Amino acid sequence: MISVGTETYHQDDIAIHYAVRRPVGVVGLINPWNLPLLLMTWKLAPALAGGNTVVMKPSEVTPMTATVLAQICSDAGVPDGVVNMVHGFGETGAAITSHPDVDAIAFTGETVTGSAIMKAAAPTLKKLSFELGGKNPNIIFADADLDDVVETTLRSSFMNQGEVCLCGSRIYVERTIMDEFLEKFVNETEKLTVGDPMDPNTKVGALVSEEHYRKVQSYLELVPQEGGKFLTGGKQAQGLEKGYYIEPTIITGLGKDSRCVREEIFGPVVTVIPFDTEEELLEQVNDTHYGLSASLWTTNIKRAHRIAGQIEAGMVWINTWFLRDLRTPFGGMKHSGLGREGGAHSFDFYTELSNITIKL
Repeated sequence: MISVGTETYHQDDIAIHYAVRRPVGVVGLINPWNLPLLLMTWKLAPALAGGNTVVMKPSEVTPMTATVLAQICSDAGVPDGVVNMVHGFGETGAAITSHPDVDAIAFTGETVTGSAIMKAAAPTLKKLSFELGGKNPNIIFADADLDDVVETTLRSSFMNQGEVCLCGSRIYVERTIMDEFLEKFVNETEKLTVGDPMDPNTKVGALVSEEHYRKVQSYLELVPQEGGKFLTGGKQAQGLEKGYYIEPTIITGLGKDSRCVREEIFGPVVTVIPFDTEEELLEQVNDTHYGLSASLWTTNIKRAHRIAGQIEAGMVWINTWFLRDLRTPFGGMKHSGLGREGGAHSFDFYTELSNITIKL
């Protein structure tokens, strides 16, 4: 097991107390389909470094990546029984979650599924680590570098077809630059090539499945009913009717109670809403069950610290998006998660602490 610093206390001349880490035991790693290799390795590496054995359960939609990863572990000399792969649907994940010999569950996926796992794990009191859904705000003040904002917002809106838990799907723009931002953002969005993911010119590919495609379409059908307007997109990509392709979509005119604003769509769909004051902004930004991440764009450093400290999110990026250092805590608040991953925070989950006291 990798060595990680712990605690030591000298109690006058009475005793010395020190903590040691030991493996949790068997850890179930249950992963989604959207970033199958990235998200699995984020869990697998610290779990093994903590001295545990693992049972990996990938999404039934993306089974091959995890299978190849398990084969690589075997070829690299990982002993049999240390990295185990189990394929299946929901009942397979439920079996791992409820099994009395599984000591911890690390799960990335939908909030509803996380709640179900928590219920199933309760009788055996397993350790749990959840990275769940997000409806992340992207906040743009008038003093921001607009060209940089637009370039990054294209990625934070439509990377991986918007099928990323960290995507900034709620865009809040200071009213004085709303028109200028929208003109630039719409113009650049319409340049994005939708098509075959094997084509190097493609920027937006197909959604993962027919089921998910229909879910995203159901939200697009709500937009006119909720008073919204499509500035671009809002429909199936032209000439790609045989696949699950949706045009990158920008929506304006929706109120804060709109389902398209409040619920996680998980597709290439963003809403853009103007704001006038910081107080109004923070009220809307925090008016959500989610609290995974946020992006904040301003050149006013005092404002940046002031606003970032009041956003209810596990991660806040200032003048950037998805800039990660794997030593930093990764995770969300509220319905977006439980616990943190990254660096020492991962070892807090994948190990148990024992305190040892020596009387002097």
